[in-house]
Amino acid sequence: MKKLLFLLFVMISAIQLHAKSLGRLGNPKDTITSTSAGYLLAGGSTDVDEAMRWFLQKSGGGDIVIIRASGGSGYNEYLYKLFPVNSVETLLINSREEAMLPETANTLAHAEAIFIAGGDQWNYINYWTNTPVQSALNEAIKNRNVPIGGTSAGLAVLGQFVFDAKMDGISSAEALNNLASPKISISKNFVEIDLLKNTITDSHYSQRTRMARHIAFLANIQNQYGVKAKGIGVDEKTALALEADGSGKVFGSSTIYFLKINSKKKAAMTDPVAVVFAVNASKEGTPIESLDDCFKKGTEYFSINNKQLVKQ
Repeated sequence: MKKLLFLLFVMISAIQLHAKSLGRLGNPKDTITSTSAGYLLAGGSTDVDEAMRWFLQKSGGGDIVIIRASGGSGYNEYLYKLFPVNSVETLLINSREEAMLPETANTLAHAEAIFIAGGDQWNYINYWTNTPVQSALNEAIKNRNVPIGGTSAGLAVLGQFVFDAKMDGISSAEALNNLASPKISISKNFVEIDLLKNTITDSHYSQRTRMARHIAFLANIQNQYGVKAKGIGVDEKTALALEADGSGKVFGSSTIYFLKINSKKKAAMTDPVAVVFAVNASKEGTPIESLDDCFKKGTEYFSINNKQLVKQ
């Protein structure tokens, strides 16, 4: 009897381990469509319909996969109703064991668009780094022209550099108080998007007054990696839709900020300065000619002096 109970427990555990999907809406059979590369950087809070339609259109109406480490399947119905696609499925990948499963990577390998939901970016870095999930993401980007997007924490992991929140989050006030705080933990090369090389993204930007901490991130990257990094700060209810050639549109109701560190390496941790260019969003999408131009067009300078963010 005990042996039978043990075998039953093992079988149930195996089923639970493989039960990664929170549901699939639409056609249960995969399709193959013609996709076009693109990257959606969303700032959190309410999703921007026009930006999400842009993202779904790039899938060619294929199979959309949402990946997350917490939360539910709310994106399934929202996206399926928003634009005609073959299916929308949400995967909950909340352990390294699940990220190592071949079934997980196989689902991503058959996706025509992949979107990383909000949550806690440390879960993504911790659970998915050096697993088939990370490999499948980068394979989709490099070799399959699959559009990739993310919101909030999902946005935070799209740049080459990532504030990983390993030591919990950090506010601008905390960063101003200690630019070398151990809470400013920066990871690198989780997702490999060429357009976002040497870039660190941040979300909920104006709403949570995050520019000061963003500049602190840039200073730490320059100090730690020797790179004059760039930053993209995205307000809530706002999204940057980037084409593969670096052009794009800013959708939504608020603003996106493009930052570039402007300090010498020796001064990075004592007197960091960033030059900033802001683009206001619109419902129809405010066009940008190229991402590089946005970093070159900065005219406003912000520095951190005496534990204060100062506009010069």
